[in-house]
Amino acid sequence: MATDYDTPRKTDDDLNEDSIEELKSRRNDKSASTVDVDEFEAAESLELPGADLSNEELAVRVLPKQQDEFTCMSCFLVHHRSQLAREKNGQPICRDCD
Repeated sequence: MATDYDTPRKTDDDLNEDSIEELKSRRNDKSASTVDVDEFEAAESLELPGADLSNEELAVRVLPKQQDEFTCMSCFLVHHRSQLAREKNGQPICRDCD
């Protein structure tokens, strides 16, 4: 929902002066738009960190380091040669670690 920040805001006094009918209508509008969700069913589909994944297989093709790539000696990630910032004691350092 968009908010118009140029409109004057209600003060605490203005909020206290809202009519009972207006407050009841707001409450009825909010309760009509809520969705009844079964928390147990929603929790079953969640994956928790540290879950046992010993029966799972990961199918990823690993490529060897290419001619135009280097391994940063600070973060030990393989980067493209364009990410080379400098060499420190003959060891390549990437732009992220520089």
